[in-house]
Parts: sequence; C-alpha cells; structure tokens
Amino acid sequence: MHRFFRLAHSVPARPDRTGLFLALTAAALLMATAARVHAQFSAPPHETTVHDTSALRPPAGSRVAIVEFEDLECPDCANANPILKQAAATYKIPWVRHDFPLPFHAWSFNAAVNARWFDARSKALGDEYRDQVFANQSSITSPDVLNQFTQKFAQSHNIALPFAIDPLGKLAAEVKADYALGQRVGIEHTPTIWVVTADSKGAPFVEVVDRSKLYQLIDQSIEDTKAAPPHTK
Repeated sequence: MHRFFRLAHSVPARPDRTGLFLALTAAALLMATAARVHAQFSAPPHETTVHDTSALRPPAGSRVAIVEFEDLECPDCANANPILKQAAATYKIPWVRHDFPLPFHAWSFNAAVNARWFDARSKALGDEYRDQVFANQSSITSPDVLNQFTQKFAQSHNIALPFAIDPLGKLAAEVKADYALGQRVGIEHTPTIWVVTADSKGAPFVEVVDRSKLYQLIDQSIEDTKAAPPHTK
C-alpha cells in the first residue's frame, strides 16, 4: 500500500479521459448507494401506504400484538430488536416477526432460512438465533462468516447442523412467501412495525414510526380493546 502511494507520486500527472470517466462513474454509484442506505436506515418520512391488511391482525386469542417485517442484516432492525422484545415481554403480547430480506444484502436471506430451521426445533430457539444474529451483526461480514456463526450457535446448544439445512427448499419458500406478503402489504423499508388490534374502538393498526412512542401506542391499543373479545381467526 505504501509502495503504491510513493510510485503514484513519482509519475507526472497526465490527462486521462478513461480515468476521469471511471472516477465520475464511481462517484455516481457512491451517491446512489448513500441514498439507498439513507432510505433504509433513516426514519421513513411518512407512514407506509397499506394495500393489504390481512397480515395486520393479532394472532388468535389476542387483542393486541406487535407485527414486524424485518431483515436480519439491517442495522436499524438490530436497533429495534431489543426494544420490541422488551415491549412484548412487558405487556405480555405476541410479537409476530415476518421475514423481509432486502435483495442487496449478501446474507440476510440465508440467515432467515437458518432461523426457520431453528424454529422447527423450537420457536424460542429460532428467536434466540435471530436475537444473536442482530447482536453480532457487525461481525458477520459475508455468507461464509454467517455459516461459521451458525455452526457455533448450534454447537452451543448441542445441536448438529445437517450438511444441507434446506435441501428441498421448503424453508426458502416460506421466506419468499413472507417477502411476497410484505410486498402485498406495501413494505418499503425495514424494519416496518405496527401495533395491531382486534375489534378495537380505535384504529385496527397503527405504524410505529417513532419508537419512543411504542409503549404509548400499546397502552392506547389495550385501552381501545378492553371490551373486545380476543381475536379468533
């Protein structure tokens, strides 16, 4: 690296149209990437326009729930994860997690498939895997590193991973189905979070755009559903 730096400074600069073109192209790509990252990680400027409300209902037997569409490689999803986990535990309400792996993320789809494999052993184990992926997200830099992380996670629970986690593609199909559901709903960013209710006298669902207001929204939803029977469908 140092050697290249010295060599570059020992040769007189010459006009190079090809180099200029490449530099401008790189700058344009950098700006596009920055805009895309900003759109992903900053707070959305407005609430999601919902096209399909079928996913925005609490599970059977519940009046209020949290519904989230997440990407395991998304840093803002990692930020939201402990907040949502604590809220669900505090209020003892369901937290419904949907996979929405963004296409430009290198390993998020694989991680979602892995999580579903652990779900099949127990839902608690699958959620623990998701929590650990989020907690260690910055150190998971590639699909290969994800594989190593997953092997260690399985070993820590005395589980032997098979050579192929999803040989028939069943789990991958489930992840793709969740992604398609998110598209029908109108998901534009991750995480997208709602507090949803059954037979509420207020709004049937409200998006959590400002997470500092999450508990306030849950309190209001609980108040609005006091007289409602639990959701049964």
